[in-house]
Amino acid sequence: QVQLVESGGGLVQAGGSLRLSCAASGFPNYNYVIGWFRQAPGKEREQVSCISRSFSYLIDSVKGRFTISRDNAKNTVTLQMNSLKPEDTAVYYCALGAPWCSDKWTWKAYDSWGQGTQVTVSS
Repeated sequence: QVQLVESGGGLVQAGGSLRLSCAASGFPNYNYVIGWFRQAPGKEREQVSCISRSFSYLIDSVKGRFTISRDNAKNTVTLQMNSLKPEDTAVYYCALGAPWCSDKWTWKAYDSWGQGTQVTVSS
């Protein structure tokens, strides 16, 4: 049974940093893809980033501020978020299940989700 557990959200002032972690367990495929999504009130869930063993992706609005990394030994993916802006405020989810990492995916490409963690950036 696949389980994804996010941690690291919180409240931060604009310009601050947060680190989100996603711990994954219960799946046999070593070549997994993890996606990070966010959903702000009244908006669609959007893919912020994804990472496979050999490729990673960040949406344009976070490039230069966010980085994604993975620790294969611990099955953990980390989203380091720097220079946060109020528009980054959202619930952040990690997800598993896309066949590869791509900027083309929507949330429908993923079939396992974490519980979400709130990120709030105050101005």
